Amino acid sequence: MPVHYPFSAVLGCQADDLDDMGLALVLTTISPEIGGVLVRGEKGTAKSTAVRGLAAVLPSISVYAGDRFSIDPADPSAESPDGPFGSAAVVESRPVRLVELPVGATEDRVVGSLHLESALSRGAVEFEPGLLARAHRGLLYVDEVNLLHDHLVDLLLDAAAMGRVSVERDGVSVEHAARFVLIGTMNPEEGELRPQLLDRFGLTVEVAAPRDPSLRAEVVRRRMAFDLDAPAFVERYVAAERDLTARISAARALVGKVRLTAPGLLKIAEVCAAFEVDGLRADIVTARTAVAHAAWAGRSEVTRADIRRAALLALPHRRRRNPFDAPGLDEDLLDRILGDEELPPEPPEGGPSDGSDSEDSVGPDTPPPSGSGGSTDAEPPSVEPASEASGVETNTADDAPDQAQSPSGVAPESVTAAAPAYRPRLLTVTGLGTGRTGGRSKAIGSSGRRIGANTSTRGSLHLVETLKAAAGKQAARPRTSAKVELRIEDLRTAVREGREANLVLFCVDASGSMAARKRMAQVKAAVLSLLLDAYRRRDKVGMITFRGEGAELVLPPTGSVDLAAARLDEVPAGGRTPLAEGLLEAARVLQREHLRDPDLRPLLVVVTDGRANSKAHGKEAVRRSQQAAAYVAGLGVTTVVIDSESGPMRLGLARQLAEHLGAEHVPVAEVSAEALTSAVHGFTGSTMGRGAA
Repeated sequence: MPVHYPFSAVLGCQADDLDDMGLALVLTTISPEIGGVLVRGEKGTAKSTAVRGLAAVLPSISVYAGDRFSIDPADPSAESPDGPFGSAAVVESRPVRLVELPVGATEDRVVGSLHLESALSRGAVEFEPGLLARAHRGLLYVDEVNLLHDHLVDLLLDAAAMGRVSVERDGVSVEHAARFVLIGTMNPEEGELRPQLLDRFGLTVEVAAPRDPSLRAEVVRRRMAFDLDAPAFVERYVAAERDLTARISAARALVGKVRLTAPGLLKIAEVCAAFEVDGLRADIVTARTAVAHAAWAGRSEVTRADIRRAALLALPHRRRRNPFDAPGLDEDLLDRILGDEELPPEPPEGGPSDGSDSEDSVGPDTPPPSGSGGSTDAEPPSVEPASEASGVETNTADDAPDQAQSPSGVAPESVTAAAPAYRPRLLTVTGLGTGRTGGRSKAIGSSGRRIGANTSTRGSLHLVETLKAAAGKQAARPRTSAKVELRIEDLRTAVREGREANLVLFCVDASGSMAARKRMAQVKAAVLSLLLDAYRRRDKVGMITFRGEGAELVLPPTGSVDLAAARLDEVPAGGRTPLAEGLLEAARVLQREHLRDPDLRPLLVVVTDGRANSKAHGKEAVRRSQQAAAYVAGLGVTTVVIDSESGPMRLGLARQLAEHLGAEHVPVAEVSAEALTSAVHGFTGSTMGRGAA
């Protein structure tokens, strides 16, 4: 067996000195009903090391020998598909399992499926348990959970919430217990988890590498000692691991006896209401976490300190209002709500129980919840259009000609905030791809509607096509019984058409002709809306801006749409318009990304008014831009030109650019899905009117 780095050797994971990550992991093992932990942090912060070390400090469990579903022999209500087990069944003790779920796992592997060997060799329908069955009463660990397919994340979180898995597929009908601690780790730079899925994790913590040189040196010292002699290093922490195991066992025995008083529950509700979290899951998780924390501390009653620590772990990821807002919690507001006094005792039976007379109720200095006419310090910042009072330098004209703002003939730089985002129209890549599952373009993948079958060994079994393939070969095969003889070459797997994620590369004109406040705000709103759309569809995004003397890749292609939104907000406008350089830089990025991942199909979005003005003036600049457009068109990339030109005098240069690129031309005002719907309704209405006439 591999030797894992001890949990107690990770900084912040000692029993008497747990940091947020260590505490969240321990609490969710004390009370699995909390719903699991999501650990967010940059690479190299011991996320995976701590999770793998956690399994070793958990108390062993008792199981029936040979039971693949690991039910508890001490629970008379527990049932296993491998059972029933009589009084003579052998009971054995084994360590808690840590089951790791690969990012590329299929649904069959996760929930289980038909046992193919039994079906083909004996004609018997048997169930092959999946990873969820193996993880029962243990830990299920998903590294890079933000890269997991959405339908698998849904499945995992539903199983974690319900504690059971029902399988109805391939002629198999099985239900079994799946009570596990779900732990996910992720690097936000690789992309965010969907808000609706993020909420399903009970607790979340942010981790970062220590900035103290002495702590960093200690981490390196321990790691080198472990790599040099792992058994000797592990031996040094045996006592600490044993103490941690004993304390977890004691907390598990105590957690069912901890009292959460009515004043304590009311205080939890006040905290959740003040932070304007959606739904009641936050209240439930905070209450369970506070009880587990009290048990961990050896107390039989929840205190103010337990509620505070629970809120810091359970609420930050539930109060996000925008996918691009960083999670966090205003601790000053939290302390004001909790007050300085300890929780009052339980009111006597028959007395007031609404907490209205409690000294710990929200005081006059506490901001009222949403809808009461007040506001809180915890309100996330919103993105609004820049104004003269915002402190952001902008042009005062609604629109302005190129090179009219400075004596040198080049527009000065200015920064304009985006107008509010909206729901954009869907832009897709033409054709049928084979990339990873997403929500943008049509693709052949592991999910979606079934459109056929093939002989590939990857994918879900297509039973009908398998039987059809075998039926035509029965006459040539020796018949030993009346059953249909199936062989490996008869197997057919389903071909499914679904949706894939794409690389969306933005090439944004940030020159002087775009610097007018209204125009740039409108352009940024369109790009921001498309970024939000890419976030929901699990796309990879990149951004190029061109202005002045050249083009710059301000954001290399990444899964973190948050970074793209931040870069967009910082983009200044001003200077000449090197359109050719922008297109050529886009071509270089697309070619490089194709070498890295040929299955990731790109969508190039060029945002410009079509003007070309660089060191090469006049006709030469136009000629170079046309040559660059022809070169990009030769790459065969699906391209969309978003035309930012506005005003009564329009030159139509962006439309001409779209023709050279072989691209779709979309005026910026029509990026909105609502605008497109209105235009369609207007067209069909006028057509019907002419027909009626």
